Amino acid sequence: MKKLLNIIITITLLSCGSQKKTSEAKVDTESMSPLSKKTTVLKEDVKASLEYMASDALEGRNTGSPGIEKAAVFIENYFKENKVAPYYETYRDSFNLDNIVGYNIVGYLEGHDSELKNEFVILGAHYDHIGTIEPVNGDSIANGANDDASGTVAVLEWAKYFSKSKSNKRSILFTLYAAEEMGLKGSGHLAKRLKGEALHLYTMINFEMIGVTRAGNQTMAYITGYKKSNMAEKLNDYAKEEIVGFLPQAKAYNLFMRSDNYPFFKEFKMPAQAISTFDFTNFDYYHHVDDETDKMDFEHMTSFINKMIPALEGMINAKTKEIKMNDE
Repeated sequence: MKKLLNIIITITLLSCGSQKKTSEAKVDTESMSPLSKKTTVLKEDVKASLEYMASDALEGRNTGSPGIEKAAVFIENYFKENKVAPYYETYRDSFNLDNIVGYNIVGYLEGHDSELKNEFVILGAHYDHIGTIEPVNGDSIANGANDDASGTVAVLEWAKYFSKSKSNKRSILFTLYAAEEMGLKGSGHLAKRLKGEALHLYTMINFEMIGVTRAGNQTMAYITGYKKSNMAEKLNDYAKEEIVGFLPQAKAYNLFMRSDNYPFFKEFKMPAQAISTFDFTNFDYYHHVDDETDKMDFEHMTSFINKMIPALEGMINAKTKEIKMNDE
């Protein structure tokens, strides 16, 4: 399934037509790994993973439920199959919420640079949802395809990519959180734990609801806390096109503090932001039983995941810490 470089460039250029651009929308073949020049994430792989994560069999993935246990096992098996190691003794970072046991799933790829490997980049998403709710037309399962099986699948695809490419100079944690829907409890637990262990964190990005496309005159995605760091600018520089933009409503909705990036920002005081393609105008099924696989735009999802690869590689492999907090 390997593809020639000119096919990748053609696809990248065509898919940029409805987005804002910085200069020429092209692949930076100098900074990309040999694997990223020859292969792309495949739509059928994205679709297959999301169809399982958002299936009725997982019953809405409520933290503490049998359904989220199935999701956790799926993620663990995905990491094992793709040679992504557990960061702790097992993949699970467990925590207690009253009489419920929750668990984040944490995969680890050590960096390949003798010095930079001591610095970490975290890529995360929450894999829980809200379980079952008031029935609509006889359906009570809130499947959470967009929220946030979509972000979870993106993180899994990047874990597979970096494991195969071995292109990461810095170390990467691939973190999937439980209990986001209960108030960022899973990410809060892990952020405190990693801070207590003196993890040398460089940057953290959380991916929240990336399953639907934005209007054609908008950037493909937006970042929360846009002015808090130069992260959006640098990711676009690395990608050689404007993928990540600014959402004017983000501050009014307090989005920076409402997703799993925020506990890491609080603990580490380092760039920790969320990227999303859901902008409150392009999806009507937030916390709804119709947040299902058939509502997802898999062409868009696959394109976004692929376009983020050179952006992430640039961040992970920069010789110095180019992403920095801004003085607000």
